[in-house]
Amino acid sequence: MSDTALSSSVLVLNRQYMAVHVIDVRRAFALLIRNLAEVIHIEDGQYGNYDFDSWREISELKAEFKEPHQDWIQSVNFEVQVPRVLRLLNFDRVPKQRVRLNRRNLFARDGNRCQYCGQHFPTSELSIDHVVPSCRGGETTWENVVCACVKCNVRKGGRTPQQAGMKLYRRPVRPRRSPLLAIKLGNPKYASWKTFLDAAYWSVDLK
Repeated sequence: MSDTALSSSVLVLNRQYMAVHVIDVRRAFALLIRNLAEVIHIEDGQYGNYDFDSWREISELKAEFKEPHQDWIQSVNFEVQVPRVLRLLNFDRVPKQRVRLNRRNLFARDGNRCQYCGQHFPTSELSIDHVVPSCRGGETTWENVVCACVKCNVRKGGRTPQQAGMKLYRRPVRPRRSPLLAIKLGNPKYASWKTFLDAAYWSVDLK
């Protein structure tokens, strides 16, 4: 597999075509080969359902007309296009509707920007700050935690922004959709995902 193909992601639907997960390419092909899932491909507004063998045949026909945002895998005997969407054949569970509050989602929500000085930093140079400090009863919630650089975090200390004479770059809120998923959707290669991601399913877990 090429590095580009390996770094791409695949949206997974349950049997009712509801988005439930995002997985890597290796796992996607493992599901296909074991007949646990099928490819859902949208072309000219029409859905196509393919098992591994039929997707391989379609890929061979399309190989001469590759498009810029497609990813391909070359094996010894054939070349196959990386699918963007899979549907699980025996999974009916409904996705959870809450976006998990964890370091990865928080940094994605704030765009790796310190919410006090407004500058962007690598993840390794950011910390998590409680707007209302824990020592003053502040809770660990979406509405009370933000990304902060080390300098701003030290300056603020165990005070509120008002007490420290600092202003928030943006008021922290609970995201309505997965911040990491929103970043993915900004990439043209994942445009087909939008068909399955209406307002009820923005909280797909990313692994």
